[in-house]
Amino acid sequence: MGRFEGQNPPRKVSYEPTSVKDLLVEMKDTAELLIDLSYSAVLHGSPTVAQEVIELENRMDVLQMRARMSLMLAARNPSEAETLAPVLGVVAAADKVSDAAGDIAKIVLEEIGLPDAMRGALSEGVETLVRGTVAADSEYDGRTLKDIDLESETGVRVIAIRRDDDWILNPGPKTRLHGDDIVLLRGPEGGVSDVYPTLTGESFEPDEPAEPAIDDLERAVDSIVLMKNLSELAVDLAYGSVLFDNEELAEEVTNLEIEVDALQSRFEAWTLRAAKEADDPVSLRGLIHLGVATEEISDAALEITEGVLRDIGVHPVVEMAVQESDEIITRTTVREGSTLDGTEVEAGVPATGIATSVLAVRRPEEGWLLGPDIDTTLRAGDVIISKGTRTSATEFAELAS
Repeated sequence: MGRFEGQNPPRKVSYEPTSVKDLLVEMKDTAELLIDLSYSAVLHGSPTVAQEVIELENRMDVLQMRARMSLMLAARNPSEAETLAPVLGVVAAADKVSDAAGDIAKIVLEEIGLPDAMRGALSEGVETLVRGTVAADSEYDGRTLKDIDLESETGVRVIAIRRDDDWILNPGPKTRLHGDDIVLLRGPEGGVSDVYPTLTGESFEPDEPAEPAIDDLERAVDSIVLMKNLSELAVDLAYGSVLFDNEELAEEVTNLEIEVDALQSRFEAWTLRAAKEADDPVSLRGLIHLGVATEEISDAALEITEGVLRDIGVHPVVEMAVQESDEIITRTTVREGSTLDGTEVEAGVPATGIATSVLAVRRPEEGWLLGPDIDTTLRAGDVIISKGTRTSATEFAELAS
């Protein structure tokens, strides 16, 4: 992709003794943050958020190069090369997600544009994510995240902080905010509306959604939102398959990738049909870019599962990296008589008051329930693959026991 104003030239990368596990943790967290940021940039038409994507993409390039150097040095014999080969696949997949996110950001930075209806549809499929600068007179300045306690009070999380050229991708309770920190917030729109003015000293004005005026365009927009949801789910399940060395989950990633490919084909057809009725067909270019980039994310998810599908085995360093990342993936079995036994799940969110999302449910003798729209009542014996913070994962596990 082209270079943009404010983008630094490529950094010279030399070998540094660094833990492969730490590199993989940062790459996983960076890749997932990039997905959120890139779609948020499109949703809000925000060049500043899109520029953060480019900065993080540059960071990912450095991480990938260092991880490859470390892995090459670690393979001392054919047996080690065999077990480390899938790790290279995980590294390449994270970089592919990064490149796809950069292509999505380019829609904003190169002013390719999207129809207004696209932003209206994305607002329903993307949790509110905003970028704000901590004001010097903010009541949050100098306080720790534990002291502020945003997540408990408002449901809003600080998912990353950029301080000068350094990123804090996994801010914990002891992380302290400072004036001029660039903070990325994610949460419900109402909570963000309350937090943003206190953080930045500026008002928060959400975008008004627009409705598609062309039927084929509406179908195309619905398809791209579904592609986005399925691609994100594929990435989550891919890391889950690695963490649990679970071939069933890896096979579901394959199924999701096939479904995304089929959706992309239909999406392109509907977009071309919509162009006949659009006042400005060129405004649909951004949709095509978004479709291609979204499909590449599902391809990357498939690369993550390669070691599991080929029965090579999962190197312990990857398992540790997945376990120690910002949002963790957990597997929980619902015990009979537990709080979760009989709990309803609507649109993938269990009615527990805990900030976690259900990615998949394996029900004895029925198989897997998958997708962001899982609507069911949990029952004893269900195996749940979920994603959330470390705190929420612990609380969720307690409800199942």
